[in-house]
Amino acid sequence: MCGIVGQLTRSVPDRDLLARMAAAIAHRGPDDHGVWSDPDAGIGLAHRRLAIVDLSPHGRQPMISADGRWVLCYNGEIYNHAAIRAELDAAGQAPEGGWRGHSDTETLLQAIAGWGLAATLERAVGMFAFALWDRTERRLQLVRDRFGEKPLYYGWIGRDFVFASELKAIRIHPRFDGQIDRTALRHYAARTYIPAPWSIYRRLFKLLPGTVLTLDALGEPFDAPPVEGGRGPVRSERYWSYPAVVGAGRAEPYGDRAEALAALEGALAQSIGGQGIADVPVGAFLSGGIDSSTVVALYKKYGRGEVATYTIGFHEAGFDEATPARAVAAHLGTRHHEHYVTVDEARSVIPDLPDIYDEPFADSSQIPTYLVSRFARREVTVALSGDGGDELFGGYNRHIVAPDLWRRLSRVPAPLRSLAATPLAAIPSSWWQAGGALLPGGHQPHFGAKLNKALRLAGSARRFDDVYAGFLDEWALEPSPVLGAGDPLALPEIDPSWSDAERMMTIDALTYLPDDIMTKVDRAAMAVSLETRAPFLDHRVAAVAARIPPAMKIHHGQGKQILRELLARELPPKLFQRPKAGFGIPVGEWIKGPLRDWAEDLLDPAAMAAAGYFDAGIVGRRWADHCSGQRDSTPALWAVLMFEAWRRRSLFQSDGFI
Repeated sequence: MCGIVGQLTRSVPDRDLLARMAAAIAHRGPDDHGVWSDPDAGIGLAHRRLAIVDLSPHGRQPMISADGRWVLCYNGEIYNHAAIRAELDAAGQAPEGGWRGHSDTETLLQAIAGWGLAATLERAVGMFAFALWDRTERRLQLVRDRFGEKPLYYGWIGRDFVFASELKAIRIHPRFDGQIDRTALRHYAARTYIPAPWSIYRRLFKLLPGTVLTLDALGEPFDAPPVEGGRGPVRSERYWSYPAVVGAGRAEPYGDRAEALAALEGALAQSIGGQGIADVPVGAFLSGGIDSSTVVALYKKYGRGEVATYTIGFHEAGFDEATPARAVAAHLGTRHHEHYVTVDEARSVIPDLPDIYDEPFADSSQIPTYLVSRFARREVTVALSGDGGDELFGGYNRHIVAPDLWRRLSRVPAPLRSLAATPLAAIPSSWWQAGGALLPGGHQPHFGAKLNKALRLAGSARRFDDVYAGFLDEWALEPSPVLGAGDPLALPEIDPSWSDAERMMTIDALTYLPDDIMTKVDRAAMAVSLETRAPFLDHRVAAVAARIPPAMKIHHGQGKQILRELLARELPPKLFQRPKAGFGIPVGEWIKGPLRDWAEDLLDPAAMAAAGYFDAGIVGRRWADHCSGQRDSTPALWAVLMFEAWRRRSLFQSDGFI
């Protein structure tokens, strides 16, 4: 795991600037660093290394291929690099003079030299974001992994093309102007994260997952990312499509549960086996939920040696994961570590969030994710996680609630729905929260707010997409608080013949997974120089999951059925059969209580009006309803607070952005 930086310019690359840009993301790679440039070609690359495989200088980057043609600046891990290296050896395509070391970087580079980029990407199993320079053709290619586990920003500073693992590296450029993209801000307010290909800044973009961006020539700066499949000196092409994988799986589903279970366990065992290999200590996050428990159970079953697990807990009711995690760890016999976090400890992270996340980001589970990463980093350099299980196997409550809600609502004429839903939606969410505590699953954090939102959507939806889009938009059915905002973000087009749940899961894997979940985990973990790995996101596991029929995933109002059956082979069901709850903390209560002064300072109407990004009146009404208990607006308000904290922090930093 590393940090990469690069610049393609019409002048001579500034090696000192490249080194300073890379130094801004030294937390991604504290073990080593390097700079390479070609003054004649105008290309410069810089690298920060977190040494995981081959800790020797033989893994140093940027790395030049043995034949001298290719230069690679790479962030990530190729888990099957030993098999790829063996295939190269068998075909007589090993580097002339022999291998220099045993790093996956050298293997990846030699595979590209021998097979070409497309064939190498088809074989590679891993997470990665890298820049590849062809010294012969003078061609730059940027590549991001299939599910977007690793980040890569790119775009223009003046007439220079730049790219980096994090925006803070790009902000070092002396001509960076920091203009905020209001379209991105509109999407952020709705989703609480900025979806790819946008970033918070104009002319800077996120490379989409499973994509290769090719620059045959520097060309002219552009205000929007290249259209997929377009022509010209700068073009974007998908090398892997998750919807295509799902479509292929639907065309050839498993015939029975035994076949599906066997295939799933085999794929996960293969994935975990590869991801458990490193030249540094490896552990695993454990929440006691289905996903992390499955990863740890199979890691224990198929791995080698003792398994170290890590969890954090909170004393607040409904937010504690330490107790169930402890029970799972005891049954599996892991070397378990837990840390109970005080309210003060959790709140002390908040001032650092703008720096950690680099652009506005408002999934409040960013706080416990950072805390558990920091806790694990005391002993290990790599941690396995259960991320991706929800998207592949129907694990979010919305995958169950939204289709069921629409099935019921669609039978009722729209005027009657509106007539019935309007008065119910007016009931304070705090009342629903209190009453819901008496129902199965109703004790979850924000249950009342979600039910209140569903009732509001019920009165206006005309089709299922309206329901789902509303679930994803924190400002659904009301004006956006962003001044000068454009239209809301459209959902990706998915085959309408698929079931509603299948379409939701696929859309979540394309959007929420890379832009919220993996962003949250990558930035939190890399801030403390911890590499995280997600076995569920091995594309071979995804291919198996796609062949598992929806009825084996969601059944009788419960998601992840096939995972539950698999896990029951290793754990008593009583240890993991409990309602779905996110990895969160009670920030909604904190901003009404001990953090109220901080929140009200950031939401000051005069300051917001002067900044000119949010409508202070719209935000103020939402804030008043939240404080009174009329409506729990935690995600929407946390997004505004995180933007304002980020914006104010930027005003006082010396790297020039505004």
